[in-house]
Amino acid sequence: MSPPHPKDRDDLRAIARQAMLERGLLPDFSAPAQSQTNGLAQAATEPNVRDLTDRLWASIDNDDSRDLDQLSVAEPLSDHAVRILIAVADVDSLVERGCPIDEHAGHNTTSVYTAAEIFPMLPEKLSTNLTSLAQDQERLALVVDLVVAEDGTVRQSEVYRALVTNKAKLAYNAVAMWLEGKAPAPPRLAAVAGLDEQIRIQDRVAQALGRVRHDNGALSLETLQTSAVFDGETLRDLIPNGKNRAQELIENFMIAANQATAHWLQRRSFPSIRRVLRTPQRWDRIVALAAELGEQLPASADAFALNSFLAKRRAVDPVRFPDLSLAVIKLLGRGEYAVEMQGEHTEGHFGLAVNDYTHSTAPNRRFPDLLTQRLLKAALADRPPPYSVDELHLLAAHCTQQEDNAAKVERRVGKSAAALLLQPRIGQTFDAIVTGAADKGTWVRTMTPPVEGRVVRGFQGLDVGQAVRVTLIHVDVARGFIDFAREV
Repeated sequence: MSPPHPKDRDDLRAIARQAMLERGLLPDFSAPAQSQTNGLAQAATEPNVRDLTDRLWASIDNDDSRDLDQLSVAEPLSDHAVRILIAVADVDSLVERGCPIDEHAGHNTTSVYTAAEIFPMLPEKLSTNLTSLAQDQERLALVVDLVVAEDGTVRQSEVYRALVTNKAKLAYNAVAMWLEGKAPAPPRLAAVAGLDEQIRIQDRVAQALGRVRHDNGALSLETLQTSAVFDGETLRDLIPNGKNRAQELIENFMIAANQATAHWLQRRSFPSIRRVLRTPQRWDRIVALAAELGEQLPASADAFALNSFLAKRRAVDPVRFPDLSLAVIKLLGRGEYAVEMQGEHTEGHFGLAVNDYTHSTAPNRRFPDLLTQRLLKAALADRPPPYSVDELHLLAAHCTQQEDNAAKVERRVGKSAAALLLQPRIGQTFDAIVTGAADKGTWVRTMTPPVEGRVVRGFQGLDVGQAVRVTLIHVDVARGFIDFAREV
């Protein structure tokens, strides 16, 4: 076996930067944006902002995340309900509309996460410091205040500005292992008095919120995502990322906060940019896909029926479930941004089984969330909306397009990383599952490492879901191509 290339990360960085440019995304900040960043300091505390720095706020995010967008804290109430407070970083306090940093953010509209390099929407001095809800730092935030009943229904909600302090920067994996009784409490969680009970209460409420959504038809999908593991500059592995209980906690809180934010703007007759996933136009193909697996779905789109089908398939065939999920996701179509005005109604989010849903909880990473934050702050201050309806429609369309471009960049670099990892293993044989079989080609996913490639020899008769042995015969790192031959 030939040794790995000593500059794997540099090669992937070059591919990523080229892919960014080809998709109309800016890999670097402009000179004016850099100059503005250099002159920024911490935002001053403002009047009429609540002081909530004494609460047991904590963040839960990826192990290496420093762009912390949200914190949460729970307050049990006398009737078994719980008040959940979700603090979202006040990015607008330092990124004014139309400034050079805002122009960059408004062009890319999202941070782009590739295997070799992250292209942040905001300069790191902001996203990982001044506008990050970093541990032990006082920060301005917008707080979504929810009262959640014992059965997981949201009884009331409010939005206001506050000053907060993150008491503990926690990580998904460590918190999940502790919640599941598989490991002791993470050191920081154990060090802050009362925080262990706090997180257990939040977990209980989040699970109740999730049950309500799934009872309403939210889809249980599970795709196979991987993270690149580097040893210095050398790519060593691609490891799968599975969802855990701590991630579910944050996901359920963020969905509830995003829904409450949309309702709050609606009550104040403010326009909003909604996140929608329309009723799938290719439902007939989803029905056919289920029939191929011996299951029956109704002729008209039905989230409850689809979720029941998915839950059954997850139990029956967990190994192939990520591939089924991916096929369903493609047939559901992509999410998009749409403007909702007073008296009008946009479609809800079919996959999440929620209506009136916006993006508001990640303003360091997504431009629609920053737009929503500006709408919220204008409404709180009794000012008119900072954007006209025509501007919002243009921004919604642009954010949808750039999000799609960013996803294509991430997939493109992921394919090159997979090809790079397999480059020394040409001639080896792998166990795989067929993930696609059509006129345009037959595709398989290997078990270890979990990468996808095309079967260019011996693909006749293969069908989706079939187990197969394949031999790696060619890779093209620059184009992200991986070619296999079927073993007979």
